[in-house]
Amino acid sequence: MNLATIDILIIIVYLIVIIGLGFWISKKASGNIQAYFLGDNNIKWYWLGFSNSSGMFDVSGTAFYVALLFIYGFKAAWLPWLWPVWNQVFVMVFLAIWIRRSNAMTGADWIIKRFGDDKGGRLAHMIVVIFAVVSVIGFIGYVFVGIGKFASNMLPWDLSNAVFTSPQTYALIIVALTTVYTVKGGMYSVVATEVLQYGILVVSCILVVIFAVKGVDYDSLHQRLPQGWASFWPEWKLNINWDGTFPQANRKISEDGFTWFGALMLMMVSKGIFSSLAGPVPGFDMQRILSASRPWEAAKLSGFTNLVLFIPLFMMVSALTLIAFNVFMPVLQAQEHPDFETILSHVVGGYLPVGIRGIVLAGLLASFMSTFSAFVNAAPAYLVNDFYKKYFRKDAPPRHYVKCSYWVSIAIIAVGCFFGLFADSLSSLTLWISSALYGGYAAANVLKWIWWRFNGYGYFAGMLAGLVTATFVPQLMNWLCSHYFTAYQNLFGSGIGTLISFFIILILSMLASVIGCLLTPPANRKMLETFYANTRPWGYWKPVLQWVRLENPDFEPNKQFKWDMLNVLIGICWQMSMVIMPIFFVFGYIGNGCTAAVVCVICMIILKFTWYDRLKITAV
Repeated sequence: MNLATIDILIIIVYLIVIIGLGFWISKKASGNIQAYFLGDNNIKWYWLGFSNSSGMFDVSGTAFYVALLFIYGFKAAWLPWLWPVWNQVFVMVFLAIWIRRSNAMTGADWIIKRFGDDKGGRLAHMIVVIFAVVSVIGFIGYVFVGIGKFASNMLPWDLSNAVFTSPQTYALIIVALTTVYTVKGGMYSVVATEVLQYGILVVSCILVVIFAVKGVDYDSLHQRLPQGWASFWPEWKLNINWDGTFPQANRKISEDGFTWFGALMLMMVSKGIFSSLAGPVPGFDMQRILSASRPWEAAKLSGFTNLVLFIPLFMMVSALTLIAFNVFMPVLQAQEHPDFETILSHVVGGYLPVGIRGIVLAGLLASFMSTFSAFVNAAPAYLVNDFYKKYFRKDAPPRHYVKCSYWVSIAIIAVGCFFGLFADSLSSLTLWISSALYGGYAAANVLKWIWWRFNGYGYFAGMLAGLVTATFVPQLMNWLCSHYFTAYQNLFGSGIGTLISFFIILILSMLASVIGCLLTPPANRKMLETFYANTRPWGYWKPVLQWVRLENPDFEPNKQFKWDMLNVLIGICWQMSMVIMPIFFVFGYIGNGCTAAVVCVICMIILKFTWYDRLKITAV
């Protein structure tokens, strides 16, 4: 593809501005690690919300969603439940408050406050540090694959060489540019640049939608859509038939294992409940919550993330998919084995007009850089604050830890990129992270909230079992299917098979958690009292409540469980309406789009009274 001069200039100007802004802001982060990792808890909650949503609006995820929408139609709106995306609702309603009350710097620091600083607590602390680093490396590999595929298909230069393919070379160059300002500036630079990047993304979304819908004959489009493609509500079988126009898509559906859609939905909901109750994994989402100045502001930033993320994200996804249907379909039909994950880059690179193409390229580049910088800022906090400072140099000057963070960031980036060089696809990385890795995280991290008897030894045993089983259970499942259960493999494919791996890993991790806990003594009573009185989670904490009331007879336990569950259900409906609404509108189903908009408004009005107005009371 040949980029016009104006497109190249737009991209160059964007890179100069974003790197310059990162360096200009970086002076504020140079004093100590509290400033470097948490912005001194002085950043406004709405800026953190913009930053958080920008970090979640990544080019890899956008390419993945475009591929899903193209193949699965409106039912693709349910497939983000694989992560699940509605873990953000759980965080918004109650988990952000519980996390922020700790005054911790990282998720591992929070673990010490939950389990204490004895041997069991330190084992739990160490396993969280390990998990945080592994998960961040996995996510860096994920975005590395995404930006490489995108850049190599949309930029005109072939950068392949004797060592790296062209996508890998592009990814390494863009990673290096992003690393420059992220490592230098810490949280201040990350948030400032992500807010700017969010603005560029929104402008890009609007321009793509305007171009995509201009002059579209919707009657003709609706007739060309495959049978079942425009059906939104889940059915037991997927019931999308591409046979007449694009049989390669049917083959992809079979490979993914999403034909039995009802079974997939049940498994996604079951998985989602465990994953969401476990709370955010130790990464950039957790860092934004801990960066908020107060618990209720942590809740508001999580709610604001939902509000400003999903509509622009799925505006762009649906607009690019619409362009692909109208102009790129013949190219895909001519390919025996099309790579659906490259639809986004081909559409942007080949079918957008000059000027708009440059802005959209800058916007998608911004989506990568914001996600990448968010992950890079999260991981060093665990290694520097929770490992190096805690166990090796407790009393070094503040600037020493900041400089250590620079080198740790660079090392983690290098390992993540190395991991990305050997990844097969975005789909494989998405399924591994969301199913295998999260399966190892969920069990111990659900128990830590709801069961007073759960201790550091149990947490360590459960997390260790999860990390170990996440490395071999998916491979074992694939081997068993290919050698002994070929009928199962043909029926379910990789998608549901990976979800089954999640539950196997979850059960093994849960068993290890409970056994490790019951074979060891409970955590320190005084520590439990302090944690419970400060955090006030609901769940089985009755013995600890009785201890707390011995010293403070007026202490009231958390009685918000019913309110929280009501708000979670309303919040999921609200979030789902914001996912499907732009898809309906862009594809010309105006009545359905208006219905989704009404649902969105009604849910927001209800949440205003049942959640937002109660924050100052419940989140003190």
